[in-house]
Amino acid sequence: MRLKTRLTDREHELTIDTKSGRTLATVDGRAYELEVHSQVAGDYLIFNGAEVYECKVRQLGFGGTFQVTVRGRAYRIEIRDPKKLRAGQNSQHRHHGTSEIVAPMPGKVVRVLVEVGAEVEVGQGVLVVEAMKMQNEMKSLQGGKVVSIRVAQGETVNAGDVLAVVE
Repeated sequence: MRLKTRLTDREHELTIDTKSGRTLATVDGRAYELEVHSQVAGDYLIFNGAEVYECKVRQLGFGGTFQVTVRGRAYRIEIRDPKKLRAGQNSQHRHHGTSEIVAPMPGKVVRVLVEVGAEVEVGQGVLVVEAMKMQNEMKSLQGGKVVSIRVAQGETVNAGDVLAVVE
């Protein structure tokens, strides 16, 4: 998976490939073979050879912006898939009083938190998608009624796929 990231006003190219429990990450041409473990969503232990990093990842807002804390230092990182998402587009789309919850990157639906017909508030979680070994709660951008959920638990989604609609 090839992504563009922005960290402290610099753009970086990130490629991630996971095979047999190992993650090969390439950042601006530098390759890292990592082993990533998570017991709690958003908390990770990352092994890079003999080095071990404790990493906490929290999604900020509704798009592909995250706060990543490593060794006690917090970083704001924006992630986008240049093939699937246009620059400036976030994970929510509005059309005539409706709000579509859209996958910001490829992943797997790990939980559906509400049912069709449920009333939700602004910022309420609707479903959880795991991407790049991070679980991201996809939240409603507006209050209203969930009129459709277009995915099921365990389903794989692509960046830009509409996951649910709230109106």
